[in-house]
Amino acid sequence: MANSLRTLFSVSTHGVFLNKRSSYRVRKVFVGMPLRICSEIPRFVSVSCIRSDMCGIMMLGKDVHDLLETSSGGNVEKGFLRWRNGGGMYHRSALIDSSALVEFGAVVHQEAILGAEVHIGSNTVIGSSVKIGPSTKIGNCSIGDLCVIHNGVCIGQDGFGFYVDDNGNMVKKPQTLNVKIGNRVEIGANTCIDRGSWRDTVIGDDTKIDNLVQIGHNVIIGKCCLFCGQVGIAGSAEIGDFVALGGRVAVRDHVSIVSKVRLAANSCVTKNITEPGDYGGFPAYKKTEPDSAFASDKHCFILQKILIQVPIHQWRRQIVEAQISSKRKP
Repeated sequence: MANSLRTLFSVSTHGVFLNKRSSYRVRKVFVGMPLRICSEIPRFVSVSCIRSDMCGIMMLGKDVHDLLETSSGGNVEKGFLRWRNGGGMYHRSALIDSSALVEFGAVVHQEAILGAEVHIGSNTVIGSSVKIGPSTKIGNCSIGDLCVIHNGVCIGQDGFGFYVDDNGNMVKKPQTLNVKIGNRVEIGANTCIDRGSWRDTVIGDDTKIDNLVQIGHNVIIGKCCLFCGQVGIAGSAEIGDFVALGGRVAVRDHVSIVSKVRLAANSCVTKNITEPGDYGGFPAYKKTEPDSAFASDKHCFILQKILIQVPIHQWRRQIVEAQISSKRKP
């Protein structure tokens, strides 16, 4: 049986391939098997892609299991095989584009989908049913189940950490830890998430992140958070659960935000937020009433109570008058 299988198949580190001279017809092909016919470019195919004129028959008998395990390095009992481009492990039910790179030491679990030009680095685990868009690079990271990673996302690269030594030289701080992403997380296009330096960067379950968001090293984000586009979170910040950040919100390094906080667009968090509520401005202040305006200590503005019925031009005039009167006071 083994000799006939070796005649029928070509077994290499790229997987098991059908031999061109085989006179058999395809009767059963399992989804997730990398197939090719001699000189054809290896590609990822499913049952719907198999033509009736293709030669060969694939049967998952004990001998084929042995050939797969010894030649391709896969763990057949658990359903994992070694990806031909990079040598990483993938589950046979995963759908991986032929141009994707899965490096040695990476694991792609069942029913994951990897688009074109995806690069999965070593020391990376992709959970079940994860969808990864084209031109995405992920390394030094573990991703939970049912996550969606959109195009151009970069996860697990070095964080921005430098210091000046005694000789006046700029020295890079070691960035050696990982990124941990929970379940059902969605990350928008071209978002960057840096790996940790003194602790792992963590994103909690069910958090949704928009496009063009920067998350620095050592950041910890809770569950069910919502970050709009162009949010920037500096290194070592801590954000609780159910936090919503409007567009272009900036969070400085080493600050913490308690759970159930909402920040208006273009706000800047410069110190810890310890009470739930709505905040906004630069620096961010708590909005104590629904119809209150925000003020800044830097410019000595006074909080003005604004009624909904007041027209916008009157509201602007009141703000200007408050600024002028505050400057006149000793």
